[in-house]
Amino acid sequence: MGSQSIHQCQCWECQEGNATTRSHHEQLNLLMSRLNEQQRRWMAALEAKRLGHGGTQRLSEITGLDINTIRRGRRELDAGLANRPVERIRVTGGGRKRVEKN
Repeated sequence: MGSQSIHQCQCWECQEGNATTRSHHEQLNLLMSRLNEQQRRWMAALEAKRLGHGGTQRLSEITGLDINTIRRGRRELDAGLANRPVERIRVTGGGRKRVEKN
């Protein structure tokens, strides 16, 4: 889900045409499309936590994020973001390795 695309909600309420719910989910997905990867994870985790039981699955349907990504966000929030860098998106050493030229 890159910043150039906005996920279309796949929850049952939006599929049935609930205009209020669809509008809320469209706004949530618009906001999510503007966040970086860790912010998306934390936002989805916070919303899932607010919804309670079944919230992780529901947010996965709404946002298109993988369930494990949302669970990871919940773990990070529960830990108070203790091991997350403030000035970086990824921890040191994270992401793709550099391609070395011979």
